[in-house]
Amino acid sequence: MAAAPVWSVDPRTGNPREQVAVESTPEEIDRVVRAAHAARTALADRGLRARLLRTAADLLDEAGEHVIEAADAETALGPVRLTGELARTTAQLRAFADVVDEGAYLDVRIDHADPDRTPPWPDLRRYKIPLGVVAVYAASNFPLAFSVPGGDTASALAAGCPVVVKAHPNHPAASELCASVLRRAAHAVGLPEDVVTIVHGFDAGVELVRHPLVAAAGFTGSVRGGRALFDAAAARPVPIPFHGELGSLNPVVVTEAAAAERAEQLGAGLAGSMTLGEGQFCTKPGLVLAPAGDEGDRLLKSLTAAVSQTEPGVMLDHRMRSAFVEGVRERAELPGVQAPITPGAGGEHTVNAGFLSVPARLLAAEGAHDLLLEECFGPVTVVARYASDAEITAVLGRLPGNLTATLHLSDAEAAGEGRGAELLAELTPLAGRVLVGGWPTGVAVAPAQHHGGPYPATTSAATSVGATAVERWLRPVAFQTTPEALLPPELRDDNPLGLPRRVDGRLAAEAS
Repeated sequence: MAAAPVWSVDPRTGNPREQVAVESTPEEIDRVVRAAHAARTALADRGLRARLLRTAADLLDEAGEHVIEAADAETALGPVRLTGELARTTAQLRAFADVVDEGAYLDVRIDHADPDRTPPWPDLRRYKIPLGVVAVYAASNFPLAFSVPGGDTASALAAGCPVVVKAHPNHPAASELCASVLRRAAHAVGLPEDVVTIVHGFDAGVELVRHPLVAAAGFTGSVRGGRALFDAAAARPVPIPFHGELGSLNPVVVTEAAAAERAEQLGAGLAGSMTLGEGQFCTKPGLVLAPAGDEGDRLLKSLTAAVSQTEPGVMLDHRMRSAFVEGVRERAELPGVQAPITPGAGGEHTVNAGFLSVPARLLAAEGAHDLLLEECFGPVTVVARYASDAEITAVLGRLPGNLTATLHLSDAEAAGEGRGAELLAELTPLAGRVLVGGWPTGVAVAPAQHHGGPYPATTSAATSVGATAVERWLRPVAFQTTPEALLPPELRDDNPLGLPRRVDGRLAAEAS
């Protein structure tokens, strides 16, 4: 039986553009994973890894016009958005090259033997080594930054792990183009091209996570798809780490004092955040707790005006469009729910942004309105109008884990007056990134960033953005009473690689 074709589809029309590939067979998955596994030894050279990452960034920049054109044709995200995403992607690659050069991610720790301790210490030396082949599952909504050349791939390569990417069916042509660029970068620096390979097809994704030589996986997508792969990873004879980003409601709390101070600004800011990228950001604010009464009315009036000016947009594919239309219809039909701006179908291929409003008390206890506490992918948010602080607490107490949680305070509350600190304490357990002011869409690629959160936001405590994302693909190993001549260079007393490290409990710079 012939392998099924993989088509590139135009989301603006729903029409096929071109056949890009065929779905990968189990035999091909096995061949690709084994080739990646064989390439891992070459990646042991940290200098080559850093050169690979920088060369990949340079080649992506050189091919930028073609990459953006291919991605836009398959996602309808537009050249402006994709230009920014490409810049973010190449910045990630260069940032991880810097991480490799610095070497702190190896977390080198040396404790010399101390016979005077009770009990005595042996000589112990610890650092981190790569896990092996990493399976990366590309995201639908970020064809660059969270797909073939994205953060999972960049951080895995930085750790010394070869990567096999399962391309997302929404942008197979862009994925193939980006994979070819990364493979050219590997060849250019003298590494095997198989340090990065690409496969296609739903079944390929399942085969990949089950392959015995795959050592870890990174996923960005839906709760349903991610949980199925997570369960498959755990059910293997040898379970593997599965770092999945699945779904997030990203709650926002606006205090009454904040609304009184700047309701119009908050309404406009919320509209811009929830409609950004047609509401297809994983950090879209999907639930907003706003006050009942006049101050909340002013916020909703501003939100209504801003959302009314939003043009109909194209979602990533027609399946997502249908799910969005059905999802908002189900929510809007719940008792007590109002739709000041009705979200849903626009033209034949587009959707209209909108929002729903509901009394917060209806969400405070389990019941028919639980659907409003689930993510609805697309340009819609739910504004829950609270009448008391107790209702805020009750609703927050029912929320699952999230990537972000946002708190808007008045100037006085931000200075320490009122319940600001208490509300911040209530939000902190819910998310991996907590904002005071601003909006959660947009994730800075910075050393201190954390893009993750309690389940179902993610399946682990790790981040997929920022310097510490590399830690997902490493494991620590300690050497005890090992002769100097047999130690890895990273752990020798003379520190031939010049690595930052902690010696006898102190930073190396402090040790003499």
